[in-house]
Amino acid sequence: MTGMVPEDIYQLTGVLDPRLSPDGSTAAFVVWSVDKNANEYTSSIWLTATDGSGSPRKFTAGAKRDGSPRWSPDGSRLAFLSNRDKEQGQLYVIPIEGGEAQRLTDFDESVTEIAWSPDGKQLVCVVRVPDEAYKEKDDKKRAPRRITRLQFKLDSEGWTIDRPNHLFVVGADGSTEPEQITKGDYEHGNPAWSPDGSHIAFSSARHEDWDVELGTDIYVTTASGGEPRRVTATDGFCSDPTWSPDGARIAYHYTPDPFDEPRHTQVAVVEVDSGQRHLLTETLDRQCGPYPTVRAPLWDGDQILFAVEDRGNTLIYRAPSDGSSDPEVVVGGPTWVVGFDCSNGRLVYSATTPTSVSELHNSEKKLTDVGANFSSQQMLVAPERFTATSKDGSEVEAWVMRPAEFQEGTRYPVLLNIHGGPFTQYGNKLFDEFQVFCGAGYAVVYCNPRGSSGYSEEWGRAIRGPVDGGPGWGSVDYEDVMAVTEEAVKRFDFCDPDRLGVIGGSYGGYMTSWIVSHNSRFKAACSERAVNQWISMYGSSDFGWTFRGYVGSHVYEDMEPWIKMSPSTYATDITTPLLILHSEDDLRCNVEQAEQLFTTLRLLKREVEFVRFPAESHELTRSGNPVHRVMRFEILLDWFDRHLKSR
Repeated sequence: MTGMVPEDIYQLTGVLDPRLSPDGSTAAFVVWSVDKNANEYTSSIWLTATDGSGSPRKFTAGAKRDGSPRWSPDGSRLAFLSNRDKEQGQLYVIPIEGGEAQRLTDFDESVTEIAWSPDGKQLVCVVRVPDEAYKEKDDKKRAPRRITRLQFKLDSEGWTIDRPNHLFVVGADGSTEPEQITKGDYEHGNPAWSPDGSHIAFSSARHEDWDVELGTDIYVTTASGGEPRRVTATDGFCSDPTWSPDGARIAYHYTPDPFDEPRHTQVAVVEVDSGQRHLLTETLDRQCGPYPTVRAPLWDGDQILFAVEDRGNTLIYRAPSDGSSDPEVVVGGPTWVVGFDCSNGRLVYSATTPTSVSELHNSEKKLTDVGANFSSQQMLVAPERFTATSKDGSEVEAWVMRPAEFQEGTRYPVLLNIHGGPFTQYGNKLFDEFQVFCGAGYAVVYCNPRGSSGYSEEWGRAIRGPVDGGPGWGSVDYEDVMAVTEEAVKRFDFCDPDRLGVIGGSYGGYMTSWIVSHNSRFKAACSERAVNQWISMYGSSDFGWTFRGYVGSHVYEDMEPWIKMSPSTYATDITTPLLILHSEDDLRCNVEQAEQLFTTLRLLKREVEFVRFPAESHELTRSGNPVHRVMRFEILLDWFDRHLKSR
């Protein structure tokens, strides 16, 4: 058996989005996979007994993408989303005994969120509503866009200013046409019905100048529409509302002060009538809004369940809704929870580890084994934790992974991997990047430097500035990753100190560009979907200007810090062979970020290669076309093999 190779991308699978029947006896969940021939991701809905008494069974065909299973209140039907009939995903309902699924919508855009009314007669869904100009299919004839607000585009979505998300109410029996219940040039999402079915809560930014004065609120509207009522204070980002069983309160995710990044997302409860807010998670000093989102806070009687990032894990906690005691762990580590649900006293969750795909669990055992075939064909490597001491004495948590076919007494080339964000974390989940590198004969090193989430808020905020007094990006975070590198080659004799490579994407790409422009310790590097020039990224990105929350000023207020914090400013000092990877449809870090750095290095006649992926967004490594993900691995291994393995 050998380690993972690029082609093994086509064998990846996992369990997502578990949902329990009202009586808690049965779990519906999504199993995703990759269709190599179609170059697409597919998914199907499965069912299993939550007590583990039976074998899981496939419930929908999954020829394309079936997902988002949601039980009707009486447990007799499942609503779900699928693109089985058209390219855009639509809303379907199917009897739980089986039979033909009924399609309830025929929108021009994909439905993205759904929720049942308490009486089971209706569903609310979210879908984009395009401007009339989209009826003209010939771009050469379509009217030009008139843009008067920022936040007019979004990575992986494209234009949003003329196709905002709205809420629709749909009859569950298909007898009526969907009715739009929100209006305006606002984005709406996260709908949730009140227990009596009279109102729907949702998140939106509907305040004046919502596009430049950042923040979202929780709103409540009647189920038939009308002017929404704001129930939160427009003082941060509010999302993912869920109603208390008595309908008097709403739990939600709350992140304070958008222009004071990063801040921990908290779990909050607001009184619907008075607007009085209670924060339940301040004593944790941990990020309670993991990325990617696990799910909305979940009521279990008068308790609330929620996900938390903690030192490389994603866990489930419980807290009393009145804040009368501190939150407690329900599902602990080492693990990475990606979904959960609770009903009638039963809890299920889907979770992954560094050597296993995400599987479904109850509180006592694993209920699925969808990754058996994948894990039996690859030699998956487990990480080893260590810590390093940074320049100022700070302790940095880190991990090393040995090559898949490790042999004692052999020294191996090392790849330092740097995560994106920066306010995200590496941790205890299966990461195809690391497994492919280990399979190719590399030792892999990674860490959570200052700026990462999963630790104290002070740790995450350590790289703010430099305008507000903090050191800014490329400061203590740079010192942390360099300290981890030196500690790894010192502590683990299989790590060859003379054959070091570094790679990172997004913020990790920024840090890679920064590292090679500030030292020559590494023999080769790959900077991917990076921020290289802050001045142009400020205006070209879908939300580049919002990084004022880190820097402390807008570019037009003080340009100098943005210039000093840009790797391109120091491009003349780059002598390390550099591979630049970028997606041509990236709206988060526009491809011009790669072009600028490549242009300078080529004019300087430095060793540089520039690889552009067509039809891909900022999400290439996570959800890009499978064939492109395989190609990317092949390009990376070729690059690092040439520079770290050839003598």
